[in-house]
Amino acid sequence: MTIRTLVVDDDFRVADVHRGFLERLPAFATVGVAHTAAQALAMADELRPDLVLLDIYLPDRSGLEVLRELRAPGRPPVDVIAITAAKDVETLRAALRSGIAHYLVKPFQFNAFREKLESYAAAHARLARPGDVDQSEVDRIVGLLRADTVSALPKGLSTATLELVARTVQGARGDLSAVDLAQATGISRVTARRYLEHLARSGLVTISMRYGSAGRPEHRYHWTRTAASAEPA
Repeated sequence: MTIRTLVVDDDFRVADVHRGFLERLPAFATVGVAHTAAQALAMADELRPDLVLLDIYLPDRSGLEVLRELRAPGRPPVDVIAITAAKDVETLRAALRSGIAHYLVKPFQFNAFREKLESYAAAHARLARPGDVDQSEVDRIVGLLRADTVSALPKGLSTATLELVARTVQGARGDLSAVDLAQATGISRVTARRYLEHLARSGLVTISMRYGSAGRPEHRYHWTRTAASAEPA
């Protein structure tokens, strides 16, 4: 499932950068770019995106006002990732008080952007699956989205994405490749390979080789039987 995203930033160059970042993430698609609060609200109503990347500083109104209007009764539901400057701590606190669970602090590079967006995508995929989600799982997902870093994981890996990868491998009928995992989860092949290798080092996944008629052998990954009841570490 593609996450349809509206990019909102008053700086045309920054908006183009964020759109370019999104185009590098298979789970996301940019449906529009807005440069003012008025444009953002109009495009949100017209396009009905799943996600808005919302700059807090806009020329006509504050992004916090836009956030409150997006959350007003009668509007279609939409998730918001707030983008604010590192020096503006008070604005960030105000965004958190307004109910925002996800944020990015400028300046940031693609790796930080990718980690936050893939963590969001992992939680989005879990909540979109059929079946009941109990309160403890909701609390855990929200907690993962609020976390800036996960000290127990290698740099660049997030718990939310790790859980998505682990559950996908565990639920597979047989072994799978990094390409298979990327197609099943919406993350990139390179990212899928990094998470699979981490799970292999942790002993939760075993690696086998499949030899084709030509070219390099393909790495295949399988959830270990002894890890069937274990949580990803």
